[in-house]
Amino acid sequence: MHTLRRTMYRVLETSSGKRRGVSLVFNVILITIITLNAIAIVLHTVPEYDRQYKRLFSEFEFFSVIFFTIEYLLRIWVCVENEKYRHWFWGRVRYLVSASSIIDFLAIFPFYFTLFATDLAIVRILRLFRIFRLFRISRYSHAFRLIQRVVTDKKEELILSMTFVFFMLIIVSSVMYYVEHPAQPEKFSSIPATMWWGISAMTTVGYGDMHPITPLGKFLGGLAAIIGIGLFALPTGILVSGFTEQVRSHKTPVKQICPHCGKEIVSSP
Repeated sequence: MHTLRRTMYRVLETSSGKRRGVSLVFNVILITIITLNAIAIVLHTVPEYDRQYKRLFSEFEFFSVIFFTIEYLLRIWVCVENEKYRHWFWGRVRYLVSASSIIDFLAIFPFYFTLFATDLAIVRILRLFRIFRLFRISRYSHAFRLIQRVVTDKKEELILSMTFVFFMLIIVSSVMYYVEHPAQPEKFSSIPATMWWGISAMTTVGYGDMHPITPLGKFLGGLAAIIGIGLFALPTGILVSGFTEQVRSHKTPVKQICPHCGKEIVSSP
């Protein structure tokens, strides 16, 4: 049983060794099914395609859920082969609350829940969760893993910069509310309502559904747009710096000293 579980773990997780070929084939099949699911979710919203291929969409959805369910249960079974989840019970509990496991669960949960749900609004909302199947491809993409590492390394700086942006949004919206409310009480009706204008102004989108008409309001609106450019450049610069560091660290050769001969060994990271 332990040998079978270890073999299955090596197939499910991309690894080196005798099972690398089987693991590669399985992962290619899995990525293909995930991609086809994303395409099906998009095409399902086109009325003519939905009418013409309704049965095909339903059958493919059923096949995908069964496939993902079996894979999800197998991953729970074999996760104890990983050092992080070594304990037979608590290791599996720890795996169930991990990000990858939650994404796997959300990919199949809507189907089973809608079998018992009668509220069509809830059913429509839960169907949106099927898009989580597309996030599962991040497990096999180097680009997604790179983004995850960058966000993890720079999370403190990103939180600090976004907090600063949020505070400035409140300040700008509050000032604009007191300036424009007397002239446009129906549009700038409250500070939370004015925050919609603040977002579109600071991001320089400018939808035009809310805009200042007083001279002071126009001046503040232009100032908010200029401030917004600088503020939103902060997280952008942090992410660019993180990407540069990650790419450089992967391309820089790793130097090691041989313990036997004392010579320097250069190897790729």
